[in-house]
Amino acid sequence: QVRLLETGGGLVQPGGSLRLSCAASASISSMNLMAWYRQAPGKERELVASIISGGSTSYADSVKGRFTISRDNTKNTAYLQMNSLKPEDTAVYYCKAVESRRSIVYNYWGQGTQVTVSS
Repeated sequence: QVRLLETGGGLVQPGGSLRLSCAASASISSMNLMAWYRQAPGKERELVASIISGGSTSYADSVKGRFTISRDNTKNTAYLQMNSLKPEDTAVYYCKAVESRRSIVYNYWGQGTQVTVSS
């Protein structure tokens, strides 16, 4: 079982920046995909950004050009750099790791970190 711990959330003013970190309890080099999701009150959890083992990234339209996902396999950590934050980015942000071993897919989730964008 791989544990994920998100840190870096907090309160920030509109236009500000935050960097979220997702530290894994085991090596992430074997993870096929690392991703960030978010869930705002009363809304469904949505995919924000993802990065595969080869380094290719994908973003939700709402965050393109503002958020950057990255991974550092040497530190077993994934990151989400969030710039030009808007009030609508307020949500709990979750890290997810996906690993495929012997044709079985394992999904690991963190407990989430709160991001609040408000003046």
